[in-house]
Amino acid sequence: MTRVLRTARAGAVVTFMLAGLLCGSMTVRIPALSDKLGLSEGSIGITLLVWGLGALITMQSMRGVMARFGSRSILRVGAPLSAVALALLALAPTFPLLLVATGLFGMAFGAVDVAMNAQGSTVERAYGRPLMNGMHAGWCVGAISSGLIGTAAIAAGLSLTVHLTLVALIALPLMVFVSRTYLPDSVSVNARTATRRRMPPVVYLLGVIAFCAFMVEGTVADWNGLYLRDILGAPEAVAALGYPIFEAGMLLGRLTGDRVRARFGARGMIITSGLASAATFSVVLTAPTALIAISAMFFVGIAVATVSPMAMSLAGDAVANPGPAIAQTGAMGYAGLLLGPVIIGLLSDLATLRVGLGIAVVLGVLIALTARFLPRPGTAAAPAEAPQRELSMAA
Repeated sequence: MTRVLRTARAGAVVTFMLAGLLCGSMTVRIPALSDKLGLSEGSIGITLLVWGLGALITMQSMRGVMARFGSRSILRVGAPLSAVALALLALAPTFPLLLVATGLFGMAFGAVDVAMNAQGSTVERAYGRPLMNGMHAGWCVGAISSGLIGTAAIAAGLSLTVHLTLVALIALPLMVFVSRTYLPDSVSVNARTATRRRMPPVVYLLGVIAFCAFMVEGTVADWNGLYLRDILGAPEAVAALGYPIFEAGMLLGRLTGDRVRARFGARGMIITSGLASAATFSVVLTAPTALIAISAMFFVGIAVATVSPMAMSLAGDAVANPGPAIAQTGAMGYAGLLLGPVIIGLLSDLATLRVGLGIAVVLGVLIALTARFLPRPGTAAAPAEAPQRELSMAA
């Protein structure tokens, strides 16, 4: 491989890493955010809803934007803005201003998420083999780092405001620096015209899978801290470990995911992952102690790790121009993050947080059931843009 390709691959991984650091830093301090502004579980749910809504609004508009500007240009603007938005979130003194800052953070991140997945798909195509799970492993490294840094910040007595502001100030120059490594998207005039038409049905099917996977990931990210602290009685510093341990499992799954996919195929992997997600999250919900629940989080991470990266990769491979298809799948996926906080918050208020989190078990089963409708090798619905790779969702 040329030096340019190796540098582009490294730049994409670092971008995923920094995005995971920013989002993870917010999620691990949700208990502190609740305490700072005196928020109920329902208010936390509304805050997360606004974040997801901001991301979803941006993603819904990204099909045309991606076709016109490409992932490189969008990342060069959106990535630094997401760091600035996190700092604004940290400084918000009231609940209404928190909602404004959270919405801005969600909008900036929505653009970054679509663009970095499209950039990953561009690099993946240039390499000619599956790489997307490895890209998303960078996200896990960032998320794990955010959890460990958050635990250290809590132990050191740093306030939410100081902690998140420092993270934003560190990430901002790094995002500007890494933007020089991105590859331009290969977009033809015909590809731009195709984005105005309806996507192939498989893109929407993958969007349903992404919806379920993102909702499972978001359930752990947004609610595991409160669950471990309020239901199982763990200290805040211990409760903050649940998310990085979950991400450690995700990291392991994603580091090996591309090789497993190349050998066994994406369709069978997604079915198995969905069933395993349901089984392992059931252990979390029935755990008698925080230690057992935190340990089970690791296996939930392994189980669900490869679902969303494969959905994004397969969506990008279903059409000539990956950006708009990834935007469509991503928008459907983030609808899960949009609805998840609301549903879990409402169920928690009506019953218990444990009951609300039970939706993750149902979602795992739905992933497995939906994946059975993915095209098999050699069917007309299978992507044909790059036959040298395993792009046809082999069983």
